Amino acid sequence: MKRKRRRDEPETGGLDQAPKASSIGPLRLLARSAGAYPGLVGATLFALAVSSAATLAIPSGFKLIIDRGFSGGDSDIGRWFQYLLLIVVILAIATGLRFYFVSWLGERVVADLRVRVNRHLLTLPPSFYEENSPGEIASRMTSDTAIIEQVVSSTVSVALRNALTAIGGVGYMFYLAPALSMYLVLAIPLVILPIAMFGRKVQSLSRSSQDRLADVGAMTTEVLGAMQIVQVFNQEERERSRFRAAVERGLDTAKQRIKTRAVLTGVVIMMVFGAITLLLWKGAIEVSQGSISGGTIAAFVITVGLVSGAFGSLTEVYGSLLRAAGAAQRMDELLSTRPAITAPERPQALPLPPRGAIAFQNVTFRYPTRTDKPALIDFALTVEPGETVAIVGPSGAGKSTLFQLVARFYDPQAGSVRIDGVDLTRADPAEVRGRIALVPQESVLFAASVRYNIQYGRPDASDDQIWAAARAANAEDFLRELPDGLDTFVGESGARLSGGQRQRLAIARAILRDSPILLLDEATSALDAESERLVQSALDHLMEGRTTLVIAHRLATVRAADRIVVLDHGRIVEEGDHDSLSAAGGIYARLARLQFQDRPEEELSEGA
Repeated sequence: MKRKRRRDEPETGGLDQAPKASSIGPLRLLARSAGAYPGLVGATLFALAVSSAATLAIPSGFKLIIDRGFSGGDSDIGRWFQYLLLIVVILAIATGLRFYFVSWLGERVVADLRVRVNRHLLTLPPSFYEENSPGEIASRMTSDTAIIEQVVSSTVSVALRNALTAIGGVGYMFYLAPALSMYLVLAIPLVILPIAMFGRKVQSLSRSSQDRLADVGAMTTEVLGAMQIVQVFNQEERERSRFRAAVERGLDTAKQRIKTRAVLTGVVIMMVFGAITLLLWKGAIEVSQGSISGGTIAAFVITVGLVSGAFGSLTEVYGSLLRAAGAAQRMDELLSTRPAITAPERPQALPLPPRGAIAFQNVTFRYPTRTDKPALIDFALTVEPGETVAIVGPSGAGKSTLFQLVARFYDPQAGSVRIDGVDLTRADPAEVRGRIALVPQESVLFAASVRYNIQYGRPDASDDQIWAAARAANAEDFLRELPDGLDTFVGESGARLSGGQRQRLAIARAILRDSPILLLDEATSALDAESERLVQSALDHLMEGRTTLVIAHRLATVRAADRIVVLDHGRIVEEGDHDSLSAAGGIYARLARLQFQDRPEEELSEGA
């Protein structure tokens, strides 16, 4: 089986191996998402353009006040201040609209991205989640999208506004004083150079910082999910130390990122304001010589301040954009992961009505992460419609692999698996799984109501049908006693219910599914003796007329199976009924002696 990489192991595959972005290119993912809302994007860009234009009109207003207001007498000054006040009003309205439109666009884009990623994650097979930590994936869905949301709703707006202001400001400066502006143009490469030098380093550190944050999130999820084990083994201090070490690794990476950005910011500010000082020096000389007017130099100074502020802001924004690019890349990695199991272009339909026949034909299978050790070797087994076959064997014999292949979570490397005569690789996986009901050994419940959990495999079932399934699973009595009946919230993973109650809900879910094929992974293992007897009786009735594969750990539950198949190292080593296998003296007989030697015969009879 695949396993998740330990945090202290080198990376060998999975999501972490994707190439790291070296630019803001991954933000194209966000641009494509925003492109679905052209009206909103247009309104945002219009508000951005108006606010930038109003910002650049402020130096013009001061130029008019100085050159015309003061020279035209007191009566004209008011008119030019009114003009400046009108610019301020337009700037305020445009800025408010810009904030609204860009914030709403950010929320919309991130919401769509989360839905899109979730929809894609639901198409990936269980093998993907065995190799990649669900905690890390959850971190990408939360912390990474939060960064993207901040960028789309704020940083991109700031970047575009400052870019427009810088471009428009440079043009206006050339209009006011071409000679002075030429000096500024010569200084621009000195500002761009450190951005290019430090930009890639900042992006790389930002990506590493996000990875460390994902590690912290994954560790938190893991420890909280195993809190009983942590506490019963008195490992709280060990987990505190492990968590502290993970946080410190994240802090170290963040510190390097902050230092790099600090150097970048300091260098750029020195270059920008050093250039401004030299320009003002030159401008002051020209004013004293009468080459330009006082209003012109005032407007030029204000514009230089706006342009330098815009360029300075762009340096900081660029670092944020690079960080967002790392987050967007991590989301794109999820979206670009292709499921290993897909429906063929023209799937072959399963025959109707369903019969439930299962056939393994010379199947050889290796898990992708353990290609050196086959889980099944030239395995052949035919299960007739309505037959109950128990799968027995030591741990690692390949029992669970049969379930994985029947549900088509994997495809064999050799041979074929067929349902009702159709090779599963030629069928639509959704249609295949539509004919299967599963009761796992460890019951899986969702943090929702009882109704939602029982109804999961058949969402259109009525309450009467739900209660009938609960009754058949011996769950009706305790469900009637719950404060809200079927609407009772079961808690995270069914934490508000006992182990036996959770298992009975899982059995009720399978009963309601009413599928021709049942996969039972020791479905009664979590029940007490009385509940086990009642539920086993219900399952015996349910299995009538249905094809059933039972993974058996407790042999007392499969004595009445039509056939018992014994696996060892991926091969069938014994096959028969309980009595014949017990008399054969093989693996089954040895397992039976270990389990039955201390149990009275009458208890075994009841368990059967």
